[in-house]
Parts: sequence; C-alpha cells; structure tokens
Amino acid sequence: MKLRKVGILPRDEVHPRMMQEAQDLFGQHQVEALRLDAGGGSAAALDLVVALGGDGTVLKALDLYPGCPVLAINFGNVGFLTAGDRRDLEQIIAFLLEGRFFISERLVLQCKYPGGEARAINEVIMRTSNRLIFTDVYVDDTKIRTIQGDGVVVGTPTGSTAFLLAAGAPIVMPDVRCIILDGINEYNFTSRSLILTPESRLRLYISPQTRDPYVYLTVDGRQLGTISPRQEVHICRSEQSARLVYFHSNYFFHNLSSKLSW
Repeated sequence: MKLRKVGILPRDEVHPRMMQEAQDLFGQHQVEALRLDAGGGSAAALDLVVALGGDGTVLKALDLYPGCPVLAINFGNVGFLTAGDRRDLEQIIAFLLEGRFFISERLVLQCKYPGGEARAINEVIMRTSNRLIFTDVYVDDTKIRTIQGDGVVVGTPTGSTAFLLAAGAPIVMPDVRCIILDGINEYNFTSRSLILTPESRLRLYISPQTRDPYVYLTVDGRQLGTISPRQEVHICRSEQSARLVYFHSNYFFHNLSSKLSW
C-alpha cells in the first residue's frame, strides 16, 4: 500500500498540537494528511484513515469510511483495537511509511430493522429499560430458543472484547470467523453463549410476551431507535469487512495482557 493521502480523525479531547505533530510527520515524507470531521465523507481518495482516540473513535472511523484501512492510535483509556500508544506516534508513523505493517480483516455484521439498516463492527444489542424482553431466536429460519432476560446481544470476534466481554461471553481471536449470540442477564441458569458460523442468518422476533412497548436497538454504542413487540431484526454477515492496521503479529494477546492485566 503506497501512501499518498491520509485522513486523520481525532476525538474531541485530542490536543491540536498532537494533531499538528501527526500532520507534520506525514508531511516530512511527502504524504498529504488531512483532518477529517465526524460527518464522514468519501474514502475513495484516501489511502488510510488514522484514528486518534479510543475504541469509540476507531469504530467511528470504520463506520464513516467503510473499506478504507484504519490505523488506530490510542488516546483513550482502554484501546483494545489500537495499534499503539500516543507516546509512540513518531515510531508508529515511521513503521507505517516503511511498509512494516499488515492489515487485519474483521468480520462485520449487517443489521436490518424496521426503518433502516446498519453495519456493526462490535455488536447489535436489543434491550428494554426495566422489564424482561422475550426474544424468539431463529437461525437460518429455524427457531432455536426464546431468550428471556434484559436483552439480547449479537456480536463479532472484534466485539468479544467489548460489551460481550462484560456480559460474560468468550473472548474470540479476531481471525476466527464467527457470530456470537448471547442473552443479557437471562432468567435461565442454563443459558450459554452460542457461537455461530459466519454464514448464519439470524432473525430476532420480539415476542408479544414482552410487556414493555419499546425495545431499544443499539449498534456499536449508537442507539438507532426503538422497535416494538411483534417486530423483528435480521442480522447476517456483511459483504464488506473492517480493515485495521497493525505492526506486530501478537498484537491481540499483547492488548489482552496490557488491558486486562493477564
């Protein structure tokens, strides 16, 4: 990948001096570096997007510029998806310009719901405010169970270190192609997470047993709106993957060790 033009997407808290430093480092190698805004734009003219922030900024970059490789530099607190820390900015850009990197292709979910569609890099969550939700789960048109609890989460291996981690689901290496289904605080002690093939098609039907008239639908931390009993959400693998830039083959276990104190 030859770099000619990169976009830099900073989170709000990033000091302008750090933004300017990144632009200057690219400029020293005749690479044009533009500041991107949160409104998004075309990725066609960009060779790379650099996300300066935490995992939220990374997800925003992947959502706004689908198909474009994203290099994530941690300016946040956790940064499971990041390739390096802010203090290593100069070395990170040097490695990048020397071609000492690889691109990790991540599975992405496509979610269709009443009123629209969305892509999920981490997860899709359905939950109510304070009542049980009854969700009939269909996989490839076969009903497998009814989840009775605070909600349902369908995630990716990338999302296994996000909400799914807090829900008690397994951590999955990003190279594994699968879809993870889990209930949130299920009213069933025998419930377990379910690992599905990437080709699986899920249909989540909100049963009329759900007493709350509104079920909140959230994708990668963004609340998309509400759905009602007798409505359903369809989830499958997206044709387009998320592309993240890394420099070391053991980055995943390094991040687990540094972020989870393994």
